[in-house]
Amino acid sequence: MADLKTEPDVHVSPSEDEAVLTRVVDWTEDEEKRAKRKLDFIIMPILALGYFCLQLDRGNMANAITDNFMEDVGIDQDQFNVGQQMLSLGIVLTEIPSNMILYRVGPGKWLTLQLFLFGTVSTFQAFQRGYGPFIATRFLLGITESGFIPGGLWTLSTWYTRDETAKRVMVFYFGNQIGQASAKLLAYGILHMRGVGGQPGWFWLFALMGAFTILGGFVFGFFLPDSFANPYSTFLPKVPRFTERELHILQTRVLLDDPMKGKKKTKISRDAFGRAFTNWRIWIHFLISLTNNGPQRAFDTYAPSIVTSFGFGNLVSNAMASVGLFLQVPLSFAFSWVSDNYNRRGETVMLGLFCHLLGYILNRAFTSLDLRGVRYFGVVWTQMFGTFSHPLNIAWLSLSCGDSEQRALAMAGVIMGANIAGIYGAQIFRKDDKPFYNRGFSVALSILSFSLVLAAIRYIDTLLRRRRKGEAVEDKPKDIDRATREELA
Repeated sequence: MADLKTEPDVHVSPSEDEAVLTRVVDWTEDEEKRAKRKLDFIIMPILALGYFCLQLDRGNMANAITDNFMEDVGIDQDQFNVGQQMLSLGIVLTEIPSNMILYRVGPGKWLTLQLFLFGTVSTFQAFQRGYGPFIATRFLLGITESGFIPGGLWTLSTWYTRDETAKRVMVFYFGNQIGQASAKLLAYGILHMRGVGGQPGWFWLFALMGAFTILGGFVFGFFLPDSFANPYSTFLPKVPRFTERELHILQTRVLLDDPMKGKKKTKISRDAFGRAFTNWRIWIHFLISLTNNGPQRAFDTYAPSIVTSFGFGNLVSNAMASVGLFLQVPLSFAFSWVSDNYNRRGETVMLGLFCHLLGYILNRAFTSLDLRGVRYFGVVWTQMFGTFSHPLNIAWLSLSCGDSEQRALAMAGVIMGANIAGIYGAQIFRKDDKPFYNRGFSVALSILSFSLVLAAIRYIDTLLRRRRKGEAVEDKPKDIDRATREELA
């Protein structure tokens, strides 16, 4: 973790490869609120839309398998799991290179290009037939998606102050959560197109949602501003999104919160890798992501199929598998509000992990019951708590980073952890364990128990650091800003 910054306003002379950013405090509170509100209306819907599109393309496979996808393509469940692993492997292998490119060329250009790329790959998944094409398209989809999530997170960290991070990260992840839920609900309607044009329903699922993602790429290209240094969109490089006054206010408030953001370099230095990957606290956050997301990825893939095993129709199961995901949205907002407003980073992560773990206990216990309503409750509960510990953990991680380089690499690292989790998570629910998946639920329960232990260790460390630094905070309250207090979290 970065050293505590007890004098945040001390100017540090930048080196030649650093962008110099000015700081002049000359605005009113109302001006700042208006500028921040405008920033929210521009940045947040666009980034959430991008994550929504990504989740549609990534999650459609879970819906396709309820429409005889495996039989039509000519693969079995174990081969399907390998394809899911290839998706995650493609992301892991190119996550950090993708973020290094983003850091160099800017989020406006790179994130826009990514939507066009993975939207195109997703569309052409409609034409796959056979095991080889299935493996190839999943791997290529992973490569084109790599870096988008940490790129979005890093973009947020450059436009907002640190005490605003958790809430915006959660709003960004609303795109993921709503995408997960909407994909299953939309699939219920689209899969009924089986036979149209002589094609299966899953053909239209990939084709239509891939085309929607490409359309999202145009939204990014026309409306997403790149940075304070280049506050224009990729397709409209001469049309400003903010006035000079608004940019001055937004830029300066970020620097006052974290002066290190004024030292953004044009490329990531080698020593930044050391700062990011030799810090044991950052590694704890990586491991929390690794252990939480494996079970969640597995469950999300097979949730519609699990609901089908209760005796519900194949297509109806897609709609039913969206209920818990929609309920997750207001629940995750409540958790993020508590995390932000009361600085309860560790507590909210641990409670979310515990509730996620409880879901697998319920699912494992309910397999012996012949009551499909009770078993369906276990599915809904698990979906409600399955995802949002991840963005809360990311917000907690972000506050542990001392500069934009370290933060960019840490964001890439934590998302790499999530996608490595996808590699092992793809094998949790296997063909020889269906339809009850008793072994799968037991494995997920064990992994999440370890995740909860990791979060507890990090939280205890936080408490000890607060105790050690408490006297300094009490003796010199004027010298310690809110950002420093957040670092103690």
